[in-house]
Amino acid sequence: MSAGGLSAITLRPFLPKSCVNLLDRHIFKSVLLTCAGAVGLFAFVLMLGNLIRDLLPFLLSGQLSVTTFVRLVGMLIPAVAIYALPMGMLTGVLLTLGRLSADSEITAMRAAGLSLARIARPVLILGFLGTALGLYVNFQSMPAARVQYHKDLDAAVAANPLSFIVPKTFIRNFKGFVIYVGDKQGSVMRDFWLWQLDREGRTTQLVRAESGRFDYDAATNELILTLARAQVEERNPKQPENFTESPRIVSFEKSEPQRLSLASLFGPPVLRQKLQWMTYAELRKEETRVAALPFTHATAADHDRAVMKVRLTVQEKFNTALAILSFALIGVPLGIKVSRRETSANLGVAVLLALGYYMLTVAVSWLDRHPEYHPDLLFWLPNAVFLSLGVWLFLRIERR
Repeated sequence: MSAGGLSAITLRPFLPKSCVNLLDRHIFKSVLLTCAGAVGLFAFVLMLGNLIRDLLPFLLSGQLSVTTFVRLVGMLIPAVAIYALPMGMLTGVLLTLGRLSADSEITAMRAAGLSLARIARPVLILGFLGTALGLYVNFQSMPAARVQYHKDLDAAVAANPLSFIVPKTFIRNFKGFVIYVGDKQGSVMRDFWLWQLDREGRTTQLVRAESGRFDYDAATNELILTLARAQVEERNPKQPENFTESPRIVSFEKSEPQRLSLASLFGPPVLRQKLQWMTYAELRKEETRVAALPFTHATAADHDRAVMKVRLTVQEKFNTALAILSFALIGVPLGIKVSRRETSANLGVAVLLALGYYMLTVAVSWLDRHPEYHPDLLFWLPNAVFLSLGVWLFLRIERR
């Protein structure tokens, strides 16, 4: 063979198929484990607010047992998972591929004849699987979990609505009232004090009773307060702090039952009709129902907005699931290009990209009152931008 013939031959390294499959499993496993850890971290951060605001007070007051508390925490996971999954996917891809690139493992793979697309195949497969999981969470798991969460929480509170009354503690849960109980045996209280406050927090009425009892009316979600051997001190509601004016004092052996609404303390009953808590079939049924509602020329705009609100909910659920694949795709070239081992740096890049994505999503959602702009179609814009950017970066690195 001539020298010219030798020069025309392309000498390309070759890897056995078994080695390529081994690399696939290595990359898939590394990305999967890192993504799982990142998803857990983001889910915990997103859940923390709900835990502190909604569940912890009930646990500390004794209205929730530890078992019920843990079960309710588990029901919160699907609600935050759909936001944690895209961010966790992006973080896991950046961390794993950034480390492989920094250790020159990506360079070695490409030198052995593997294209960037071939190297990224396990990551893209994981992205498709994550998107399928996101669709299931959004349209089935999360709606069922949220409804059951509120049912169980309401049942736990209703089962023991008086547990928030702790003896020798000033109770400020009721707006406009402060309650103090010296002793409590079941629903019977001793040394009962109640201060009624105005908007500025000044005492306008003081009630002190030797004993009393709270009963719960499940039908109206109210506490019924009955006092015995009580004394009521009423002050001038316009000048409650004017102590030169003698208060009016009334004593009685037994009071008329007084009702205190628990809605102000525990919140109003939760309605099942929240769009975010509906499955795909329920959303389609709701869209058909709203679209079939009668309307006039004057109410046509409101009717269109109501229909668009349902459609936006469906598109949002689809797009938050698709974001998992978008973040996986854009994470591959970014992870290789950045080439960092540092967890904090890659985590910062992931958070910034996720913030950019969700800002675009929020901007589109503001158009829900303008159906003429078709915000249900514009909801695909953030994913289109990220997918296009990912493909462009992918091709740019591949050509190097």
